[in-house]
Amino acid sequence: MSLIDLTLALVITAIAAILQGSVGLGFAMVSVPLLALIDPRLAPVPQLLISLPLALAIAWRERESIDLQGFWWIIAGRVPGAFIGVALLALTTARALDLFIGIVVVVAALFIAAGVHVKRTRTAKFVTGVVSGTTGLVASIGGPPVALLYSEAQGRVLRSTLNSVFLIGLTLSLVFRTASGNVALSDLWIAAVLLPAAAFGYLFSTFTKDRMNASLARSGVLAISAIGGIGLIARALLG
Repeated sequence: MSLIDLTLALVITAIAAILQGSVGLGFAMVSVPLLALIDPRLAPVPQLLISLPLALAIAWRERESIDLQGFWWIIAGRVPGAFIGVALLALTTARALDLFIGIVVVVAALFIAAGVHVKRTRTAKFVTGVVSGTTGLVASIGGPPVALLYSEAQGRVLRSTLNSVFLIGLTLSLVFRTASGNVALSDLWIAAVLLPAAAFGYLFSTFTKDRMNASLARSGVLAISAIGGIGLIARALLG
């Protein structure tokens, strides 16, 4: 990997972490498609590893605002979702994974941009957990389904609940990925190199979370994510 590629990866990781800490989501949606375009080795597993401590820090920071009832129903759904994800990994090639990640990102961005709202029933929470568990394990992008469910929630509730779900969901995804042989030593090294950039982004977000225009930030997340997702789809289709 060239120095330019590494520098770009660090900058993208830091920006994605700032968005995650400020808005509640965005780390994987921004970093996974863009880093995968730079070098396929950079994503998606390293982001799964980095997201774990990042989610822990954000959830702990605003722990008093967590929607506990919604949290448990979503986590219940993430377990079967993880099994589905493992099955999909066994059937996919690198090219198919690019296509899957790209489609997940673009569709999620379109739904969120369209202002789709989902009523927070128990069934909706459980189904959200299943979808989030599947996409989280396969593509390291489990946030969009949960973000749709909490799109009308206050910033503190959105940030704390989403990242609490991510914390448990990411742990499950890592356990399932490791058990199925889908975590390599190189993933650990890449995550270790990029982790300081994510830590910087989190610390910076403590100053921006109550100052950043949430609507503008969300629009930025969606635009950057959609561009990265379209790039991955193009690469998968054009070879």
